[in-house]
Amino acid sequence: MSAAAPGPGNPADPAAVRGMFDRIAPLYDAMNTLMTGGIDGIWRRAAVRAARLRPGMAVLDVACGTGRLAEAASARVGSEGRVVGVDISEGMLSRARARGAAVDFRLADALALPFPAASFDAALIGFGLRNVPDYAAALSEMRRVVRPGGRVVVLEIAEPRGGIGRRLFRTWFRRVVPLLGRLARQGAAYRYLPASMLAYPPPDAVAGLLRAAGLEEVRWRWLPVGLATLHVGRVPADP
Repeated sequence: MSAAAPGPGNPADPAAVRGMFDRIAPLYDAMNTLMTGGIDGIWRRAAVRAARLRPGMAVLDVACGTGRLAEAASARVGSEGRVVGVDISEGMLSRARARGAAVDFRLADALALPFPAASFDAALIGFGLRNVPDYAAALSEMRRVVRPGGRVVVLEIAEPRGGIGRRLFRTWFRRVVPLLGRLARQGAAYRYLPASMLAYPPPDAVAGLLRAAGLEEVRWRWLPVGLATLHVGRVPADP
């Protein structure tokens, strides 16, 4: 029997995406702060709150990048908890490890997480789902490794529905961000990043992907200033 066809996802070559993130790792955090006006930290804290983390919990951060979301999760679960961050980019992981947080950072693919089922109390992905080649497969993997009753949280920049917000979003990410990338001598990367944001599914469609992955009580909301969304789903409890 042939394998199932991949679902919708980022069409870019994964090896090219990995190489791009390796190259921009040294300036990634500074550019994110600049691109979002410094509000990205508020968005990460909202994602951690949505996971309902408590001291002693085990947490997985998928596509962890430079580790800022994993670090925030680690502060919540404390010394008795465990946080693992995975990414395909060694450059990003190198920056994450240099932060000195109590997080186990590992090289791994979001589509084939190297953990047994029900290994974590929660799984989060911040600004990473739009970069994977199969959105549904990544969400299914996150659901698989989370224990019954645990939460899967998706934080992602999203295009506003309309009006001035949408026009500003498109002007900023289509024109200003690529210009900033050229000034930083990373023009190709900062043309790719806005393109991946604009191609990402609308929030209702992302919610549908979470439900299709087997999550229940799926909900989502816009985060402050309306440039990012937060999706949350719960792994069904054992009958």
